[in-house]
Amino acid sequence: MRTSIASMTARVSAALALAVCLAACTTVSGPDPMPFAAAPTPAMPGAERYGAVTDEKFPVPAVSLADLKPRYMRQLVDYPTDQPAGTIVVDPAHHFLYLVQGGGKALRYGVGVGKAGMEWSGTANIAYKREWPRWTPTSDMIARDPKTYKKWSVGMDGGQNNPLGARALYLFENGKDTLYRIHGTNEPWSIGKSMSSGCIRMMNQDVIDLYSRTPSGTKVVVLPSGAGT
Repeated sequence: MRTSIASMTARVSAALALAVCLAACTTVSGPDPMPFAAAPTPAMPGAERYGAVTDEKFPVPAVSLADLKPRYMRQLVDYPTDQPAGTIVVDPAHHFLYLVQGGGKALRYGVGVGKAGMEWSGTANIAYKREWPRWTPTSDMIARDPKTYKKWSVGMDGGQNNPLGARALYLFENGKDTLYRIHGTNEPWSIGKSMSSGCIRMMNQDVIDLYSRTPSGTKVVVLPSGAGT
């Protein structure tokens, strides 16, 4: 009888030890290591191009992922055209700017454009370029919204709050200023929309890239807003 009790006690102790061991295997601290645990969301392809830029005269903040739409991110695309390499083609209807590369390819950038009734189209050239440009609203802008623009009638120095952003390319047609610019913006959420006073706005990271690729004198073709590419 003593042997049976001792044997039973040993079996119970072993069972309890096994239960404790199994319980320990299912209790972890930190992330669940099981293979069915949710994997981290992969980074958006190309998003690294829109990180913070710190080697500028003024810091350029990273573009929020909430404002970064894949279709409007800088990318090489097929673009058959009879325009020569180096030409800029702006397609306001689809909110794209193309820098023609030749061989049926182009670098495509997302842009914001003028709202209805404030667009310009035609062929121009980049007369000159500016880094962190000074901004002065046009007389039409001041007349249309004096509360917003009159205080800047003598101009605003370049900087993070300047509506022209990090770079500006000034468009002239037959030697005359069109008053339209290709420029950066401190409102990256506006890319892909038609809401500006007519200029062509780009994310600051993109206008810095475009600026470095296009010399003064570059041909710029702005399609009518109702035209496709």
